[in-house]
Amino acid sequence: MTKTPEAPATTAAAIDAIDQRLSQRFIALDPSGYFLIKLDCDAAELVLEHFGNTIDEKGLARDSDTGEVLRCKGGNAPRRPSAVYRGRTAKQVGIQLTEGDGPHPLSRLDHALYLGRELQKAEECLKNGRKYLQD
Repeated sequence: MTKTPEAPATTAAAIDAIDQRLSQRFIALDPSGYFLIKLDCDAAELVLEHFGNTIDEKGLARDSDTGEVLRCKGGNAPRRPSAVYRGRTAKQVGIQLTEGDGPHPLSRLDHALYLGRELQKAEECLKNGRKYLQD
C-alpha cells in the first residue's frame, strides 16, 4: 500500500497568520503620496483617489498645503484628491498608474505591490457584491 504524502501546512489560518505578521512591519511612506481605494458599484468601477503628501524628517506624512500631520483615523479636515483613477479591473487601473509617459504617482516598489494586492481584493469584492475595506 502506498502512503499518501501529507499536505503542506498551508491552511487558511497559517496563511492569514503570515499576512497579519507581515502587516505589522515598518513601512516607509511613499513621498509621491497615498491612495484611497473605493468601489463605485453603480458604475461597476474601482476608484482610486490619489493624495499628495510631504514626508518630514521623522517619517511622518504631512499635508503638503497645511503642514498638518496626516492621521489614519480622524483629526484631519477633508482633503481633495490630486488625481482620480477609475477602471473596471485591477489590471486596468494598475496600467493607468504605471504605464505611459507619466508622471506616475508611485515612487516605491513596495507601494506598487501593496496597491496591486488591494486592487485585486477590491475587484473581487466588486465582482461578488461584497463590501470592500482597504487594509
